[in-house]
Amino acid sequence: MSEMVRLTIDGTDIETTSDKTILQAALENGIYIPHLCAHDNLHPTGSCRMCVVAQEGVDGVVTSCITKCQEGMVINTKDETAEKIRKLSCDFMFKTHPSECTGCPKYGKCQLASISQYVGDTGRKLKANPINVKANTENPIILHEMYRCILCGRCVRACKEMRGVGAIKFASVNGRQQVVIDGDTLKDANCRFCTACVEVCPTGSIREHPEIAEKLEGKTREEGYVPCRNECPAHVDVPRYIRFIDQGNYAAANAVLREKLVFPHSLGYICVHDCETACKHAYLNEPVSIRNLKRYAAEHDDGEWKKKAFHKPPTGKKLAVIGGGPAGLTVAYYAAKLGHSVTVFEERKELGGQLRYGIPSYRLPRQVLDEEIKDILEAGDITVKTETTIENAPALLETFDGVFAANGTHQGIRLPIPGNDLEGVQVNTDFLREFEEGTASVGENVVILGGGNVAIDCAGAAFRLGAKSVHMACLEAYDAMTATDEERAWAVEEGVVLHNSKTFPEIQGEGHVSGVVIQSVGNFRKENGRMLFDKLEGTEEVLPCDTVIFATGQRPTIPMEEEAFGLELTHGNYIQVKGPGGETSVPGVWAAGDSVTGTRSVIAAVAAARQAVCVIDIAFGGDGEIEECLAPEQDKNPEIGVIEQFGDLPRTEPRVVPVPRRVAEWNSCGAMDQGFDENLARSESRRCLQCDLRCDLAPQKFWNDYQTGGKEAQP
Repeated sequence: MSEMVRLTIDGTDIETTSDKTILQAALENGIYIPHLCAHDNLHPTGSCRMCVVAQEGVDGVVTSCITKCQEGMVINTKDETAEKIRKLSCDFMFKTHPSECTGCPKYGKCQLASISQYVGDTGRKLKANPINVKANTENPIILHEMYRCILCGRCVRACKEMRGVGAIKFASVNGRQQVVIDGDTLKDANCRFCTACVEVCPTGSIREHPEIAEKLEGKTREEGYVPCRNECPAHVDVPRYIRFIDQGNYAAANAVLREKLVFPHSLGYICVHDCETACKHAYLNEPVSIRNLKRYAAEHDDGEWKKKAFHKPPTGKKLAVIGGGPAGLTVAYYAAKLGHSVTVFEERKELGGQLRYGIPSYRLPRQVLDEEIKDILEAGDITVKTETTIENAPALLETFDGVFAANGTHQGIRLPIPGNDLEGVQVNTDFLREFEEGTASVGENVVILGGGNVAIDCAGAAFRLGAKSVHMACLEAYDAMTATDEERAWAVEEGVVLHNSKTFPEIQGEGHVSGVVIQSVGNFRKENGRMLFDKLEGTEEVLPCDTVIFATGQRPTIPMEEEAFGLELTHGNYIQVKGPGGETSVPGVWAAGDSVTGTRSVIAAVAAARQAVCVIDIAFGGDGEIEECLAPEQDKNPEIGVIEQFGDLPRTEPRVVPVPRRVAEWNSCGAMDQGFDENLARSESRRCLQCDLRCDLAPQKFWNDYQTGGKEAQP
């Protein structure tokens, strides 16, 4: 049992508890005592001797990081003997440490340099005895330059006692103590690559590889250390829900998703997963299959999160929402929860926007979408008016207190090339909408123009409508296609023939399309939003076909004339906004989603809508707060332990209906991507590096970070 005690440090009376050390009590009260081996998250050892102080009534000095506070102690941190010992300790450290600081990547952020500055000139009387060991750049994620090591032991203790791994250790090498890997490589040592060792190293002996370190520049710890969460447009707490899956608490994992997303289950099928692109596991082999884990979590929705969801009383404010797609429904959901009355105007027969009319049902089952829309409409006072087109947004202000425009991009683009108006030439948006409505048709030989995910969907839909051959031509090289790797692979598996690095100068035919001319391109690049390339002469060829589908982009259906829709437009017919809150040229009208940014992704539209609804609520007199904690407390155990051959664990692939069944029986076999079962989900969740644990470690602080340094500030 700890008890309150009083002591004096450097003439300052301090009240603290008996379980605190002298070092802790001093630092908490702004009194700096030099220390190196001590760290807030590690058990103290007192080995560096930097933190010694004089205690009245005790001969010699005491080590402040391991000496507990007692009633009546009188401590002097500036005792002459203590300062001599610190200087000697510094001398011993610099005996092995490189003396040149300015070329060090840790320059300006090195705790040893900071302490040396505080302690003052030691005279460097000891003969230099550098550690002759080469930098180890072979291990992924973590770089070892142990010739900078001062044997403080922080890294070894962090890996063993805090993480329970022990991938690094002290060992005698050529007669002297060194920190070494417990194996030939970090993978051999079953390292979990959590980078706790990097965080606690005071000198930069252990650091991130330069490629990773570069990505940390300009970011906060939370942004840089947890790239999956930071790169997700909605900033979903990815490590938190994956940890819940690993713990077997799937409903809690879903609740984490619900804190940021109104379409977690749908996104589990179709999200472009920017989080996976950022996942640091890719440096080991392949990124964690985050999207499939998201889907597995969403499949275990028990509804308990609804009991914790906020619902504010009615405000009397009325909001009109134009468009019932991801952005519009996200705003409707949160605005209703904030107490506002919402009316959604949707041009189509059903809600869902691009989720329904732009993504085929064999990729996103309509039951999944309908259930999530049902949850949204039950959130509060929401009225839906389908098959209703709004011609002028500001006109709604006559009836409503505010308007949110999320028209989407439902107009496909026909490139201005000869033959674009021939019979048999279609555009992506019309084709996919007709596929949803059951009225689409294609011939036997189809050519898709474009290389994104929408083009892939058009190709897959064409096969399912009976096409015997489907070719796809795009400007981008194979590795530069905007379609995701998995969708591209699935398309090829189904029989799509890719023609990369091709332009298509002409569509041929007499009345009806008969072929597409394609031509190789070189020096393909994008400048100021324009795609530039050189045509390679003599590379023309014709792809015979009876159907062509343009999948080269789409735009809003908003009229080009600004006075028609009533808002300032940009880049043709996109809505001009003034900031991330979506303010338009007309006060009281906001906009977000694809009709502002162009076609990006569902999760990007959701994220933009969340920002907009906060601004709308403030304009309506609210506080703009929509954050909520829907998941239970999590046992976030820092001792992650050993997983054999962790660094080589292969990525878990989802179950996919095989070809040709998924094409021939697409109407009856359900989603082609059937995701994870429990064994697959638990297996994949183990691959997470748990990068967020590093954020729980105390950041390195320097003597001038404290309120009083005990000395005058130095330049």
